[in-house]
Amino acid sequence: MDEVRLGDVVLRNRLVTSSSLLGYGVSNSTLVPYGMSPIALFVDLARFGAVTTRTLTVQPREGHFTTRDDWPLTALPGLLRRYATVLRGTDGGWVNAFGWCNVGIDAYLRDYYPRTRDHRTIISVGGFSAEEFVQLVDKVNSAVPAGDIAAVEFNVSCHNVNFDFSAILGSVLTEAVPRSAHPVILKLSPDYDYLANARQAARHGVSALTAINTVKALRLNPRTGVPLLANRYGGLSGRAIKPIGLRVVAELRDAGVRLPIIASGGIRTADDCREYFWAGADAVSLGSATWLASYPGYALAPLHALRIRRVLRAVQRYQPASTTPADPDLDGVHPLRRADHP
Repeated sequence: MDEVRLGDVVLRNRLVTSSSLLGYGVSNSTLVPYGMSPIALFVDLARFGAVTTRTLTVQPREGHFTTRDDWPLTALPGLLRRYATVLRGTDGGWVNAFGWCNVGIDAYLRDYYPRTRDHRTIISVGGFSAEEFVQLVDKVNSAVPAGDIAAVEFNVSCHNVNFDFSAILGSVLTEAVPRSAHPVILKLSPDYDYLANARQAARHGVSALTAINTVKALRLNPRTGVPLLANRYGGLSGRAIKPIGLRVVAELRDAGVRLPIIASGGIRTADDCREYFWAGADAVSLGSATWLASYPGYALAPLHALRIRRVLRAVQRYQPASTTPADPDLDGVHPLRRADHP
């Protein structure tokens, strides 16, 4: 199988999945076997460049939701009620406040990672101090031989855990990055100084950037003024943030940032991928715009999966413009051939 190298990060192709949307890549649930998105039942996850896990912490963390993933069909009403406190649709996207709910790094490495060895994996980790990131890196190093995963992604930019990550970013980069036996990807937020953070990441040996994380957002009940999410604030994702993601990627390149960029934010079609490649991304990541739907909408999961497979085929054929003859139909620019439209 052909591989794509983004510096030290080795992917199967340039299309990856975003953190959390597919849980741990596998679950114990007969209701939603891959975590959050039933659409994944109809797509072979091993075909992606990499599958990014839910963000994992040193200890199990309930967050604003639950660590449980073995939901039987009879528990669906309770699951829906819980979801309503941490995930809400909005115009052109979704606002979530799961709060890093996860089983913890030890349980993931013991119970889930061995069952996803056919995937190329990016393990997302999060913590509230450099010491926690060091522990997370050490645990991954001990359980996963170098080269067996694509990378470890440092989530130092989440808006629904009520923490100022700017206060610890420097120490995290200084102490945790050099200890990792695997390439490190830094996930950037558009709400922080992403240009300064990207430059700092490059100085400390980070291998690539994910741009962007969700955008801090708020939804209120229009009748009572009560926040719709348990955490009040949450992270906005989906189609609504695509112009922001494109702006961030372009500004990183305009500022001279040379690290590989995995772009995320509102990607749903090959056209979306093309825009991000033009903006300067080296790979693209499918998040909530692809994997989430209203619950009645999941009845169309096979059709959603067909669209995803078309995007995957298009991106698998993509070659950077610098190494591929230009398509005259695209005026000399070749992010994706016109025939690759889904």
